[in-house]
Amino acid sequence: MSALRQRVMTALVLAPLAVAAIVLLPTGAIAVIAAAAFGMALWEWTRMIGMASQVTRGAALVAFAALLGLLWWQRDTAVGWGVVVAGAAWWLLALVWLRHFSFAASPTPENVAIKLAAGAVAIAPAWAALLHIHGGEPRGHLWTLFALLLVWAADTFAYFAGRQWGRAKLAPRISPGKTIAGAWGALGGTVLVAVVGGWLLGERGVALALLIVLALITTAFSIVGDLFESLIKRQGNTKDSGSLFPGHGGLFDRLDSVFAALPVFAVGKAALDLMTGP
Repeated sequence: MSALRQRVMTALVLAPLAVAAIVLLPTGAIAVIAAAAFGMALWEWTRMIGMASQVTRGAALVAFAALLGLLWWQRDTAVGWGVVVAGAAWWLLALVWLRHFSFAASPTPENVAIKLAAGAVAIAPAWAALLHIHGGEPRGHLWTLFALLLVWAADTFAYFAGRQWGRAKLAPRISPGKTIAGAWGALGGTVLVAVVGGWLLGERGVALALLIVLALITTAFSIVGDLFESLIKRQGNTKDSGSLFPGHGGLFDRLDSVFAALPVFAVGKAALDLMTGP
């Protein structure tokens, strides 16, 4: 109960701030805030994958900042969209990595380099996807909130469903705490958010049904993102990415699902817009 209380108190502080920023701030401000947060998450990632040198970790962070600058410059071009699509596709490869969980497990320089590249490919496209969703018209800020609510609801419903009914493990060799019941709870919470949120956003009929399907796919990939970080932590014998948030761990612990969900949702939402019109 103490851990649960910590999680709830931290969420009660962070959630209103995140919602207010998403709804009220322009996309440029969101880009800066997200770049700072995602950069801190990458910093935690470099520690998790075994990069010991502070200088090397700092150089990786500088290179990441330069990459985000390039993506901002290319955000409205085919290159920018290509990065988002590639980011969504990356999580299909992550599924293969999860099935071969011993891949790149040993702390060799080559494996550290592979994991550093994997972290960049996971984080940078998510940042680009966030800008595409938030800057989209109409109501891009509300669609951004919708996408994040899917992840937050999935995480919350998974936690309580897993505590209540969790017996069979989802991926015991990767994350013993995650259960099949928790995954079903996540998908159930997603449907609830998609129905209510989609209705409030004006989606009806076929458009709403397709949005629910997209929400389920997005949530499924968010679970993959969570499992992938768990795999890297297990390989590095690390419990949490950091200790920034009491009861929640570090920034990467809070954003792992978001990194996977945003590119998938951005690509899917663009496809739905083409299919159903504005």
